[in-house]
Amino acid sequence: MAYIEKFLGKKVEIPEDLSYESKLGLWVRSKDDHLVFGLSEPAWILMNGVNDLEWLVAEGQKISKGESVLFAITGKILYLDAPLEGIISFNPKVKEDPSLIGRDPYGEGWLFKITPAVAGLEALDQFGTARSYINSLKTSEGCKNPEGLKGGVSGICKAVYTGIREQKFERSRS
Repeated sequence: MAYIEKFLGKKVEIPEDLSYESKLGLWVRSKDDHLVFGLSEPAWILMNGVNDLEWLVAEGQKISKGESVLFAITGKILYLDAPLEGIISFNPKVKEDPSLIGRDPYGEGWLFKITPAVAGLEALDQFGTARSYINSLKTSEGCKNPEGLKGGVSGICKAVYTGIREQKFERSRS
């Protein structure tokens, strides 16, 4: 198990036995004839959790790589695209209780599985290692703001927060 000790003020786990799709923040595990996908703990933290999920395609539907398959309401609105072509099925447990993703991101909190159009191991080869995923996170808001400070690390945000803190408010007495 690999860890990032300070990621937006939290210690996050990144299992080394999984593969990762860094851009989407997904982990992937080969199981039987399909690949299982879920949100990594760092991705879940960057999203500020998941409040609701909607499937954008039907259970058992053939999907194309890059096709939007899941709509999530997080701190923002997020569309997750299929990382590969194949037949998709979803985890009904996370639709009923999206907090399961944060409680057990690498277990019961998985999002969907795809039976790939190409052989499982060949399909798995297109994803990165835990090390490459950790390296990709080094430029993320999570690593740039290890203490999880409000206002983050953006120059504009820092200027606004600093400006607000330094203002002296006076009430007019009329």
